[in-house]
Amino acid sequence: MTLNRVSATLSPEDRQAVMGAIDTIKQAMPFLVHLSAEERKASPKVGDRSRGFMLNCLTAAQQHSDCLPRSFDVQEMYKDVKLIEELYPVLIALTELQSLVDDTFFAAQGEAYTAALKVYDAVKAHDDLPGMKIVVEQLKQQFARRNKKDTAESNSESIPVEAS
Repeated sequence: MTLNRVSATLSPEDRQAVMGAIDTIKQAMPFLVHLSAEERKASPKVGDRSRGFMLNCLTAAQQHSDCLPRSFDVQEMYKDVKLIEELYPVLIALTELQSLVDDTFFAAQGEAYTAALKVYDAVKAHDDLPGMKIVVEQLKQQFARRNKKDTAESNSESIPVEAS
């Protein structure tokens, strides 16, 4: 027996409400930035253990600002550290939600594909019925093996080339 973990629908109204809520979240945080892969790679790798270090350095900067270069902005560091503290629970909640959505999507996708394979097997078993051979030929394209050359050619055909 197949395990059916997901049996649900998402109405257009609920989907629109979710998308609206996401938009509301984005609007509430207009300071969000997007980092390129290169920018992420160039950024320092900071984990939870570094939190105490940053807080201690902020305290040191506030108490001994005379030791710092004039261009160093202690208030900007304070704002960054404060933002980290404020965003952390939001990050945890969104990560949990993203994980739930991802797991549900993955489960539903697996269940749908398993059902599709059962349909395919049933159709193949009855290919002697009128018109069924055409359906079987169409469905078996999913399993057609393509060599690397064919795949590269089809990919190059589907990617538009910009004129120089």
